[in-house]
Amino acid sequence: MGAMTIRDEVRDLPAYRFTPRAAAVKLDQNESPFDLPEDLRSQALERLAAADWHRYPEMHAESLRARIGSRWDWPDDGVAVAPGSNVLIQALIIAAGLGRRVLTVTPTFSVYELQARVLGVDLTEIPLLRDFGLPMEALLDELERGPGVLFLTTPAAPTGNRHDDADVAALLDAALEHGWTPVIDGAYAEFAGRDSVGLVRRRPGSVVLRTFSKAFGLGGVRLGYALAEPELATHLRKVTLPFQVSALQVAVGQTVLDAPDYVRRRVERIVAERVRVFERLRDDPAFDAIAPFPSDANFVLFRTPDAARLHAALAERGVLVRRQDHLHSLGGCLRVTIGAESENDLFLHALAASLDELLAGSPPERGAAAQNASPHG
Repeated sequence: MGAMTIRDEVRDLPAYRFTPRAAAVKLDQNESPFDLPEDLRSQALERLAAADWHRYPEMHAESLRARIGSRWDWPDDGVAVAPGSNVLIQALIIAAGLGRRVLTVTPTFSVYELQARVLGVDLTEIPLLRDFGLPMEALLDELERGPGVLFLTTPAAPTGNRHDDADVAALLDAALEHGWTPVIDGAYAEFAGRDSVGLVRRRPGSVVLRTFSKAFGLGGVRLGYALAEPELATHLRKVTLPFQVSALQVAVGQTVLDAPDYVRRRVERIVAERVRVFERLRDDPAFDAIAPFPSDANFVLFRTPDAARLHAALAERGVLVRRQDHLHSLGGCLRVTIGAESENDLFLHALAASLDELLAGSPPERGAAAQNASPHG
């Protein structure tokens, strides 16, 4: 009987599922292959040791907000911090979407859809173009139909491409004109070498989200933030729980923000490896049966002859990647996170062996991969 008291939107929503699997090479969750260096870990622990553990932390991570504001030359009151940017996605839907709408594209980060559905908000998802570009005409038409929250991710996930700045700016302007709260999710911005903070800075009423999970390598710490005009950030803090950012999260966040060089060096290594992996998948005849898509993120999406069988074959060889073939227009696709050089070598070796196994007796014709590269193929 108790389940009958649960809202229909919650009961009807499939549970978010992720089954952890032990493997020698884990490239399935867009995590950094590098843990926090020992010297920075020690500095963070020293900060934590100096904190009063018997006291509640700052109500809204005020000291960390100040440090983030300094990093971006942004007013402290315009920064909202949470245990992960996904918490801020939920907060944005509560603050600006309830009783209104959520608009985004598909495929994209699944949390936009999940939080819209669980909160009972009208959701519209517009398919990306064949080249994964933004469907400008359809999005602009939808923006004329009532206010809500617009979510755009650039670089995009799971496709990896960076959307054109002029298109993003046009959508921000149209959203603001029609009373929407436009949000740019910049989770992968460091790997693109450019970010969208300037676009938001020039457009009060818009928001940019950032995370410490990717380039900073702090997925286990759970820390993210939003940059917005102070009034909007104040409203976001109203709908997030007080004291939700712990002393540990504040200590680690302050430590890594004080050491930007380590992040820059690691991003450079990951980007170099991303280029190497993409070029091997594109140019090596051993991978002629697959088609990789260019990426500005820390992963590469690629189309395969059989995603389910290749995923299983890679797992049997100790390499975990992520299936994406259930998503709109991504039939046959897998996604590999860029790991350390040795991990990427093991992935490439396992993929070549798995493809040989899959295609035994029926080698693909040269050019088949390029023919299969269309997102709607």
